[in-house]
Amino acid sequence: MEIKRTFDIIQLNLEKYPRKDMFGGKKDKEWITYSTEEVSSYVNWVSYGLLSMGYKKGDKVATISGNKPEWNFIDMALAQTGLIHVPIYPTIGTDEYEYILEHSEVKMIIVGNKTIYNKVYPIVNKIPGLKEIYSFDPFEGVKSFSEIVEEGRQNSGRFQDELEKIKDSIKPEDLVTIIYTSGTTGNSKGVMLSHNNLVKNAITTSKAHHLGYGHRAISFLPLCHVYERMVNYHFQYKGISIYYVENMGTVSETVKEIKPHIFNTVPRLLEKIYDNIISRGRNLPWLKKQIFFWAVNLGLKFKLKGNSQFYKFRLKIARKLVFSKWKEALGGELQVLVSGGAALQSRLEKIFWAAEIPIIQGYGLTETSPVISVNPLRIDEIGFGTCGPVIEGVEVKIAEDGEILCKGENVMMGYYKSPELTAEMIDQDGWLHTGDIGVIEEGKFLRITDRKKEMFKLSAGKYIAPQVIENKLKESFFIEQAMVIGENQKFASALISPNFAFLHDWCSIHKIQFRDNRELIELNEVVDRYSKEVREVNKSLGEFEQIKRFRLVTEEWTSQTGELSPTLKLKRNYLFKEYKDIIAEIYFNGEKDNNVLLRIKIGINGMLKNLPKF
Repeated sequence: MEIKRTFDIIQLNLEKYPRKDMFGGKKDKEWITYSTEEVSSYVNWVSYGLLSMGYKKGDKVATISGNKPEWNFIDMALAQTGLIHVPIYPTIGTDEYEYILEHSEVKMIIVGNKTIYNKVYPIVNKIPGLKEIYSFDPFEGVKSFSEIVEEGRQNSGRFQDELEKIKDSIKPEDLVTIIYTSGTTGNSKGVMLSHNNLVKNAITTSKAHHLGYGHRAISFLPLCHVYERMVNYHFQYKGISIYYVENMGTVSETVKEIKPHIFNTVPRLLEKIYDNIISRGRNLPWLKKQIFFWAVNLGLKFKLKGNSQFYKFRLKIARKLVFSKWKEALGGELQVLVSGGAALQSRLEKIFWAAEIPIIQGYGLTETSPVISVNPLRIDEIGFGTCGPVIEGVEVKIAEDGEILCKGENVMMGYYKSPELTAEMIDQDGWLHTGDIGVIEEGKFLRITDRKKEMFKLSAGKYIAPQVIENKLKESFFIEQAMVIGENQKFASALISPNFAFLHDWCSIHKIQFRDNRELIELNEVVDRYSKEVREVNKSLGEFEQIKRFRLVTEEWTSQTGELSPTLKLKRNYLFKEYKDIIAEIYFNGEKDNNVLLRIKIGINGMLKNLPKF
């Protein structure tokens, strides 16, 4: 059957991919699975329940929740009843909740659990038109999502014909969702996406790999983000069973239990996986450690084509002795990783491909539903370090200033209530201005070099592309995050958030004692070690790009503490404000000292919470 609207995917699965585990989720530490028949029934019951409660086509409903099968039940039910889904991150602050809920004019909120409810409850009286709040997880004092299901179950006969009429009236070009971009400054913008935007993107990207009916995926990136949401439609379109992970801390456990064949991730999490593997390798007995790092160094030289026979022979040994254990740690049956959301370090592509864990990298924006280009799982169509060829149905051109422009069926309907912002984003000829700088290599591979708005100019007039340098810095095991600065200054500098777990191990090996992280980052031995890391990166940079000064900070930057966006990108404006005194010290107090590697004198709060670990 032809798929034109998101909810058509349910009927496709009933007809073509019937299975016992269309979705899976954990309740009380036990996996609960839902068959295609059960999923269809739940979606219809939720639809009847919403109609019975008086909700009409065009009404807005917000979900604030982690990943779980019930999220899909409400998503598909909203879509087929003509209601508009407003998915919201469960980790944002109260002010942003208030802005999004009021701006989008929601009439119902469904939260994931009591913790999220407690964050939202203080501002509910400020949301005009809000009728009620439900929760997926039941708890006292709040209506349970199961009540909507039961209402629908009891009224199915009454609303069955009405639902069919509504479904027939919904066109592919109709609005299905408003997704608020996290942004790095100012209020979020509501991206309006149609059924056609999401469905065409799901169908087109599904051609990037061979997996389908009978395969399993896990889903742990936020479903409220367009990337994970669209690829969930893509998985369903191909008949892949999806197991949902609500708590990021349980991903490692889930991988071992479910043994997925595919899952989505972001570069930062791949970096964490790799760093954890390397850390374990460093703690192996001497002989095993030598073999481990021989394999790693061999893997980092991997090429998609043109490897010598001698290299292939050695790689076969490395896969048997070392890389097979990497695969086992990721469930043992993983056939492909899909990476998006930010630039992926080329070394990670090489090492994972060498380990027989292929990574396919893509690129896009919320405003493009989201995929613009992707490296498919076909050797001749992959370019390491690039985002792959532009997908079918999409056009890309590079503007005179290097900005990537996009046109096609993936481009959003516009920003909700913001025609002026829409006009700034999409020009009169229909080209969407991505804000990213890039090039097309070999006539087909799209490579992203930086964010247009994040590039800055030194006082000498030289432009700096900070992301390129930051990614090079983050290749060091000692560096968790880095932000390159220096706009209108004489030289570039960097704020560095150390990889404290690795640094602590290094200090233990070298018998370096310290009281806390604040004292640690001031030690001469530590400063000298980071100086060495920076010097190594500088060797690969032009003279004007080189980091002349840096400062270490005691915080680990996370989305929970505000330094990173929910998609783990640097929130530069926030960081500039947070570290304004340190930045001033670099460029003003530091003028008196010609030594690039000044002593670190930073008085900041103690170490904050870690990012979720695998």
